[in-house]
Amino acid sequence: MSPQFSDEDIAEEQIHFHNVVTTFRQYARYSLSANNRRRKDLHRLPIADRALLDGLGYKQKLQEVDRAILANAEFLHKIVANPEIFGHDIEDDRQEEEGGSVDAGADAGAEVSANGGAGPKRDASPASRGVAQALESHSHTRHGSRPSDPRKNTYKPTEFDMDKLRSTIKLFVRDWSEDGKQERDQCYEPMKKALEEHFEGRDRRTLRVLVPGAGLGRLAYDVAKLGFACQANEFSHYMLLASFLILNKTHAVGEHTVYPYIHSFSNVPRREALLRSVKIPDVLPSDLPPGSNFSLVAGDFEEIYGAEHTDENEPQAGKWDAIMTCFFIDTAKNIVNYLRILHRILAPGGVWINLGPLLWHFENNDDQYPSIELDLVEVKELARKIGFELHDERTIETSYSSNEESMLGYVYQAAFWKATKVSQQ
Repeated sequence: MSPQFSDEDIAEEQIHFHNVVTTFRQYARYSLSANNRRRKDLHRLPIADRALLDGLGYKQKLQEVDRAILANAEFLHKIVANPEIFGHDIEDDRQEEEGGSVDAGADAGAEVSANGGAGPKRDASPASRGVAQALESHSHTRHGSRPSDPRKNTYKPTEFDMDKLRSTIKLFVRDWSEDGKQERDQCYEPMKKALEEHFEGRDRRTLRVLVPGAGLGRLAYDVAKLGFACQANEFSHYMLLASFLILNKTHAVGEHTVYPYIHSFSNVPRREALLRSVKIPDVLPSDLPPGSNFSLVAGDFEEIYGAEHTDENEPQAGKWDAIMTCFFIDTAKNIVNYLRILHRILAPGGVWINLGPLLWHFENNDDQYPSIELDLVEVKELARKIGFELHDERTIETSYSSNEESMLGYVYQAAFWKATKVSQQ
């Protein structure tokens, strides 16, 4: 039984989706304007100072950044190319938006398979607002405050919107490039190893693995590549749009080129680091073994997997042999409900594998949503009270979407554990 939503809920979701698409389409205009501000600042300096900076090639650097912005815009236009496949009715208002690209998105609750199909799955309500995080910290996009109606005026993306888009570009590096391999090895490899060890000797094709908060889908893809039946779940339209391109519309290794580090001139050791390009993907996403079972469900985790009643075509309670949460559980407004759902949907004998920090995404939020922020000891104790037994508890040091050539970096002491279901609530 799917949750029911009002016409207002549906309209708000439609508006938000349009605004996300507009953000993709306005990237070049917004970013070029920011770079042009640097030119204006340069011209405000005394002539002697400008001459010194000219000798350093500062103007040339700004021109090179302009070219990189346009290259990024071309890539982003590919992401928002075919809205029809996602079921959203979006008016073509390209004349009023920079770049002339078209739009696309993922319908809430739609399942997108690895072979490019899309169809209705389960409805999900409009998303709630998240807290913007630093570019090199992990974040899971939520809607901003109540979106403006594009039918009344052309939406103007905010810095919050663009921050999410820039973070999405950097997540391509983390998930789908050679440059991101070190981070993936730090995070994904321990989780995959734990999964394989737990089910050693079992027929992987019969084992169902859920990856909520899947982002751009690399961990879920890797799990499917290992032979497990894997379903990714993602809420953010930014992630859903981007992952659809990489998983379904990319046909060659290194097909796309992005410039992820051009948006800030701070903590840059040299020009080459600022202008460094990254080719994606590092593997061919369609290169899965014959008979692979890999899908992605769009929608809010709690509403897709937490309903009291289950969809007859996608039963949840006790049906997931493994759940892998990577940089996910701190996206909860109510961590009690997150853990309760994980416990309910995990099969007897199954395993929950977690890795991540506790950067509570709704802490100090300015909306009406509650936010429960526990420390690590409390989270583990709560898990035990819910009915989990924790194993292999340890700390893994890792970064998230970091730039290895930056003069500044964030390092997480991420909590890792395996948990088994030892009692019913």
